[in-house]
Amino acid sequence: MAIVDITVIPIGTETPSVSEYVAEIQKVLQQNEDKVNYQLTPMSTLIEGELPDLFHVIQQLHEVPFSKGIQRVATNIRIDDRRDKKSTMAGKLEAVEARMNKD
Repeated sequence: MAIVDITVIPIGTETPSVSEYVAEIQKVLQQNEDKVNYQLTPMSTLIEGELPDLFHVIQQLHEVPFSKGIQRVATNIRIDDRRDKKSTMAGKLEAVEARMNKD
């Protein structure tokens, strides 16, 4: 299982706000809940799942601004693909919290 941090940036919007696009991206993620888990953050979206599924979903997310008339989109992705043990978003947070509580 891998974790991806994704930011889809529509270029050439009429206003500085991009919440309209973020909302549409979240809808696409809801449609893929059987393949990936996701978490919206103030600056990006985290998704986790099997790498082939993630790449398929990433392509769908990248297409969202184009489907709303935007002519240029920049998408940043960062992939954490750990193969020595199962890694999840929740597990990573729990590991940090456990270390914080050791003292």
